[in-house]
Amino acid sequence: MTTLLVIAKSPIPGRVKTRLIPPCTPTEAAALARAALRDTLHTALATPASRRVLVLDGAPGPWLPDGFEVVPQCAGGLDERLATAFASCSGPTLLIGMDTPQVTPELLACVRDLGPDDAAFGPASDGGFWALGLGRPDGALIRGVPMSTATTGSVQLERLHTAGLRVRLLPTLRDVDTAADAEAVASEVPDSRFAAQWRVVRATAAARGEATPAVRGVAADPVRGDVTPAVQGDATPAVQGDAAHPARADASHPAHGATPTAIPR
Repeated sequence: MTTLLVIAKSPIPGRVKTRLIPPCTPTEAAALARAALRDTLHTALATPASRRVLVLDGAPGPWLPDGFEVVPQCAGGLDERLATAFASCSGPTLLIGMDTPQVTPELLACVRDLGPDDAAFGPASDGGFWALGLGRPDGALIRGVPMSTATTGSVQLERLHTAGLRVRLLPTLRDVDTAADAEAVASEVPDSRFAAQWRVVRATAAARGEATPAVRGVAADPVRGDVTPAVQGDATPAVQGDAAHPARADASHPAHGATPTAIPR
């Protein structure tokens, strides 16, 4: 049995993508998080796997497609939450976050090739990691890895090597924390939900005088039909179906030059 884990938090305004505020409003940042999460979940659905699990902090909403089991994140630090997610699985398992909407089924398909002594590791450009795969899930390989440091990824990778695992390195990806990240990632996947939502947010921010990077190579139109309309101000949440439940602090990577976390979310 192969398992794909997506660890995420519900896209609630003020609870997600806070490093995009400003130039984004909390509502706009949440709309971008929702779009990135939807892209990620649909990519997971397009990847062959026996089981797909959303490890969620918060309540699911209309953004969640069919085909996923939903389990709540446990209490504790990020290392504990990742370790616990792996402990619930058997057989080859690949875990990703929600901050890399550019991920493809081809990248995730490595889960099918993981033997008992294999691992897969996807480094993030800021020093963290966007993917971790284990042929034989073992939370001890993650528990205790210091998160939110400049060496989080290298420490995790060393853990895998020290355990004697054969490590397959996946391409380095850029996760979305800042407006510059959003520009770069949207340019990479211009037809994605995320890129379409970024176009809306960018235009609205420009209209109110906020300086946001232009998304080079992304056409101004068309905008996908499932994009959340931008709302000036934050009186009305733009993320449809978001439950008003508190969620943990944003665990996405900090802005480049700051200290990263492990799995972008």
